[in-house]
Amino acid sequence: MHLLLVLIGILLLVLLISWGKVNAFLAFLVVSIVTGIMLGIPLDKIAGSVYKGIGDTLGQLAIVIVLGAMLGKIVAESGAAQRIATTMMNIFGVKYIQWALMVTGFIIGIPLFYNVGFVLMVPLIFSVVYKYKLPAVYIGLPMLAALSVTHGFLPPHPSPAALVTQFHANMGKTLLYGMTIAVPAIILAGPVFSRTLKHIVSSPLEGLVAAEKPEAQLPGIGNSLLSSLLPVLLLMLTTVLSLVLTVQGKWGPVLQFFGDPSIILLLAIAFATYTLGVRGGMSIPRIMHIYEDAVKDVAVILLIVAGAGALKEVFSASGVSKEIAAALQGWPIHPLVLGWLMAAIIRVCLGSATVAGLTAAGIILPLMTRLHVDPNLMVLAVGAGSLMFSHVNDSGFWLFKEYFNLSIKDTIRSWSLMETIVSLVGLGGVLFLNYLMVLL
Repeated sequence: MHLLLVLIGILLLVLLISWGKVNAFLAFLVVSIVTGIMLGIPLDKIAGSVYKGIGDTLGQLAIVIVLGAMLGKIVAESGAAQRIATTMMNIFGVKYIQWALMVTGFIIGIPLFYNVGFVLMVPLIFSVVYKYKLPAVYIGLPMLAALSVTHGFLPPHPSPAALVTQFHANMGKTLLYGMTIAVPAIILAGPVFSRTLKHIVSSPLEGLVAAEKPEAQLPGIGNSLLSSLLPVLLLMLTTVLSLVLTVQGKWGPVLQFFGDPSIILLLAIAFATYTLGVRGGMSIPRIMHIYEDAVKDVAVILLIVAGAGALKEVFSASGVSKEIAAALQGWPIHPLVLGWLMAAIIRVCLGSATVAGLTAAGIILPLMTRLHVDPNLMVLAVGAGSLMFSHVNDSGFWLFKEYFNLSIKDTIRSWSLMETIVSLVGLGGVLFLNYLMVLL
């Protein structure tokens, strides 16, 4: 019964936004309250769930999105994004630019949280799109597919890393198996699938793309790359240090502090302010005005993401995820498929990949002793399920929709189906690896 009520809530949200033309943030608030009432949450607890969902979501994303937008804006306004786009196009050509962006997304996606990678790389995608008059969704989706796969499949991202611990898997093996499955998933969901999306008309946020500058006014390629990718380099460095070194005593908290994405982005902003701003001849007031414009560009996105967080928390507070997972336990299917299916259904209902993965793991963990399945593959099966069909209750859906300025229909046609392909190919890869292990 709860599952039906969740579906009714999601349908109401879609109708309010697409048919009723209601502001997305207002629609989220209304649907969150109505769904909370339908799911039986006490009336005096519903407002608290909404506040908690908004607070938890913005607490994690607000700093990242705002600082990422500032960095993207200064990279664009200084001409660094134009320099990088021109250099990439000269090296790879228009024919292979998708593959260049996809590989870039995969490399930076390993150490970067998804939302950090998204807000840092989208300005680069838009620079290529506007400079060479290319379809935005067609060009950008492969890079975002790579970011999504690394987020769901590969440690040290939060969900797969937590799953490795819960299932007592080996992080090295999980990473190796995950890499093996990730490559075909990214290719099929990225360059191959995006060929069907060339007709989608998209006008991405022009605020993240500056007017084209003369060649002589552009910063050097070294400065452009270092200033743009400094967060990636710092996150990679801190991640590697935390994995290969046993940091004890006073250095442990220091590494943890400097490895936080918000601190890294703040350092990157300070660095870019000097290298791209002051050294490029900009005054401090001019640079601060650029940053203020960047905040205006993403203010609506922040509200919509907050609304998605409110709805997710209402679903979680109702206990619907545990009810769904418990109903699936007795199904006579392969354990790896069962783990994937639990995570997939919870993901579709709740919207959060991390919540879906960890909830499914908590349910299936007691069954692991009698399932006789490789725990490393179970991590990947649950991780793949947690990416299934992102839609209106997922903050990633709204980031993609608002940044690329798409309708809900086109967002589902592109983003949601891309995530579905990633999930299904991931499951297929897990089952294939399991088959090989049985044979060997």
